[in-house]
Amino acid sequence: MLPFFGRPLRACALVPRPAPYVTPEAAIDAHIETVADLIAAEDVLLFVNAAITSTGQREFHSGAGEQSLSLDFLHSYLLGNYRDLYAATLALDVNDHNAVLIVRNLLVTAGEADPGQRRAEGRLIARRLALLPPPRVYRLFRELHRAKVNNRRTRAIMRDWLAARPDLAFDAVKYRGAVKDVVRHAHLRPGGELGPFLFTPHRPAAYATPILETWRRAHYEQAAIYRLPYTVAEGFAAKHRIARATFLERIAPRLTRLERLRLQESARGLGAGAVRADLTTMPLTRLASYVLALSVDDRVHRRAELTEALRAAARRIAGDQAGRWGTVAAVLDDSFSAYGSGHKRRRPLACHFLLEALASEYTPLWLSGRTDALLVHPYGATPLGERVLDALERGPERLVIVSDGWDNSPPGLAGEVLRIWRTRLDPDHTCAVVHLNPVYDAADFDVRRLAPTVPTAGIRDAENLVALVELARFAEGRSGIAELRAHLARRAEVFLREDA
Repeated sequence: MLPFFGRPLRACALVPRPAPYVTPEAAIDAHIETVADLIAAEDVLLFVNAAITSTGQREFHSGAGEQSLSLDFLHSYLLGNYRDLYAATLALDVNDHNAVLIVRNLLVTAGEADPGQRRAEGRLIARRLALLPPPRVYRLFRELHRAKVNNRRTRAIMRDWLAARPDLAFDAVKYRGAVKDVVRHAHLRPGGELGPFLFTPHRPAAYATPILETWRRAHYEQAAIYRLPYTVAEGFAAKHRIARATFLERIAPRLTRLERLRLQESARGLGAGAVRADLTTMPLTRLASYVLALSVDDRVHRRAELTEALRAAARRIAGDQAGRWGTVAAVLDDSFSAYGSGHKRRRPLACHFLLEALASEYTPLWLSGRTDALLVHPYGATPLGERVLDALERGPERLVIVSDGWDNSPPGLAGEVLRIWRTRLDPDHTCAVVHLNPVYDAADFDVRRLAPTVPTAGIRDAENLVALVELARFAEGRSGIAELRAHLARRAEVFLREDA
């Protein structure tokens, strides 16, 4: 015995206990499990980036066929290997095109899910369909009808979605063919006058439902046209050969805010001054696209109005995060490839105004060297490396790079700058760096990355920027599938709670 403060202590207690013996087989299994977790996390992030950015349309560097083929493979891969995580991505900021594909694939393969998975999927599907634009949902239901997907869960989802519509008679007028197909496919019996309207629309002499009667009268009475939805009234206006300017002037009170935004400039050219959009209420990304579609002269002439509208939209999105991101430097890509394509245009202007609202001190660095954000246009090469150096020299707390990642002036400089910065100059991550890429690279099944040491996330709408910066941290490779599952579970819980 050895004395220890007057108490006997066994000598063996001073000798550290040996670590428990681990067999080589167990060590290999543990290593494989760790590697498998990292691969699973990478697979899910790969899919999320694709589902946020790609719509299967032509990009600057790849065609529509390549985009669709690559995207379809990722959907099939994730559905087959991680079905529960595949369904959970409905709670993330995936774009509408991919949300519809996810819902369709889950419903087509309903027989492969166990009862617990079907219950969880059903809630996520119902919530996501409630957020999608009605035309997309009706298009999805018609695709399921053509594919003869008619299981009980699919019919229940169709029935419940139609029952939740605020005005099904309005839908029957605006999307008559789609509503008819869905009602027939789901074996539904619409009440009141909807059944006769859908299947024998011209048989009744009159309808008691106002919008159905308005539709009937619009066939021979011009005044009735202006009480219908714009897309329906437009067809009747062509039938009655009404002048476009006259039609727009009189239909203006029936236009939605996005229809007003889309038609405002053409209506102005025709002299229909009644079609005016309230820009301060528009979504940020849609508003930025509208602004950059204007001529340079119009932007200069309306500078105060447009700038205030963009900043108001950015403040709405920033919410309580406004001014809390500290000092932010942004490298914003306005090179020629930032034009995108005629089908899908990418413009970082919306991100610029949102970052300005989030930062307490903000420095925007456009690749072209321009300083007037309202006058930017895609032009020239992509000297990302030089602008990243300029940004880091300012010592920001956060660096955000918004670019398609095609660093070509000179090639690879940005990646090398970021590698040395992260490994040699700032290994403690005092400056948070994130790359947001709006382009899906079909050949690599991912968004193009600048450096392995910098997290990259896909982005389509600037409204999702804050959530995507949070998701991008998983792309650094330091988090496994368990942490990613927990993140998805939290997002799904909030997503479903919002429906309560």
